[in-house]
Amino acid sequence: MSPQEVLALCRERGVKAIDLRFMDFPGLWQHFTIPVAKLEEEVFEDGLGFDGSSIRGWQAINESDMLLVPQPDTAVIDPFCELTTLSMLCNIQDPITREDYTRDPRNVARKAVNYLKSTGVADTCYIGPEAEFFIFDDVRFDQRPNAGYFFLDSIEGEWNRGREENPNLGYKLRHKEGYFPVPPADQFMNIRNEMMQTMIDCGMDVEAQHHEVATGGQAEIDLRFNDLVTMADHMCMYKYIVKNVARKYGKTVTFMPKPLFSDNGSGMHTHISLWKGDQPLFAGSGYAGLSDEAIYAIGGILQHAPAILAFTNPTTNSYKRLVPGFEAPVNLAYSQRNRSAACRIPMYSPSPKAKRIEFRCPDPSSNPYLAFSALLMAAIDGIQNKIHPGDPLDKDIYDLEPEELAKVPTTPGSLGDALDALAKDHEFLLRGDVFTQDVINTWIWYKKTNEVTALALRPHPYEFCMYYDM
Repeated sequence: MSPQEVLALCRERGVKAIDLRFMDFPGLWQHFTIPVAKLEEEVFEDGLGFDGSSIRGWQAINESDMLLVPQPDTAVIDPFCELTTLSMLCNIQDPITREDYTRDPRNVARKAVNYLKSTGVADTCYIGPEAEFFIFDDVRFDQRPNAGYFFLDSIEGEWNRGREENPNLGYKLRHKEGYFPVPPADQFMNIRNEMMQTMIDCGMDVEAQHHEVATGGQAEIDLRFNDLVTMADHMCMYKYIVKNVARKYGKTVTFMPKPLFSDNGSGMHTHISLWKGDQPLFAGSGYAGLSDEAIYAIGGILQHAPAILAFTNPTTNSYKRLVPGFEAPVNLAYSQRNRSAACRIPMYSPSPKAKRIEFRCPDPSSNPYLAFSALLMAAIDGIQNKIHPGDPLDKDIYDLEPEELAKVPTTPGSLGDALDALAKDHEFLLRGDVFTQDVINTWIWYKKTNEVTALALRPHPYEFCMYYDM
């Protein structure tokens, strides 16, 4: 869509307001709104100013002025605003040099795609994420010097089997049995359907929606694969739609990876494939129908996985999900069909166009622009340097003997460990100026200061259960 077409759409649909959106450094959508009369063709070129020092991890106060440059091809009528509103994603630029801002996550993703093309390895990276989330009825939490707690509730939570609900109709999902009984046990069918249809109405290609494994309203809605930048854009809208549809029904959604103890956390298994023209590059005659390029891509992903996880699993809570011996894949191995390996090769279809790698570690708390870009850069490095991942592990990793399991490398045990891995291993991310050294340094500083250290200083409620009587 061109600027002229956006303006024509505004006239045709009676648009009254323009909402301008962008992604901050950690991964939350930000916005401000202008009257439709203020959207002129020049705005698409000149941009609009805002205070970059008020955005997390961005500018210092003495260099605060920045520009939002609307991208007309991202225009969509907002499905939730009472006043007819058209939203657009924006790129961020320096107002003096007019250079794209290095810490703008969308810019990182655009540069990753351009770098892929410059290598000659491929010209398109397709990404297909499977984001999971929880739909809760009530959430309360607080942290004070002398108190800290959280409380979550769901109409279908197993813990409510004995609650007086006047009447309690039963159908509470047992732990780890949410995949996937029909209603009335699944009490969120209609809400997920509305989320799905709203995504479709906003131009997204939805493949399926379903209840996920955990009790208490865990859900998944899958989008058909798309090119890297478009998919990252769509994941921003995905979260926006899911949260706002839930609120319409008096519910609340979280993409926090591990909100519940004793049940599955929320992951974002991410499928990746590379294409050149109309030819898929990952299909071949090797193991699991893979090409040499695909095998080397796996090698790059597994070798750099500890550093990649600083972006794909970027919260302290992420590592409550990635715990050895439980459901999430922490073993840095690859296998066909095997969901206990970090890299899985799906075998649903014999078509070469369906051949892809599934990296199962990521979770939906990640900034999609940075997470997908890091994954792509690792795959490129593997292909360029012919990093072979070794033999596949076609066994149930959870049933391996301790001596054999000890030989399988695992993911970092904490966000701090992942950030340390990133500090040691990030040269592959700097190629093509995709992730600049400033971006790497700022990410490590921000995460360690605001999340790792902040959590380390605070007592945990369960510590009182374990230690109060010492």
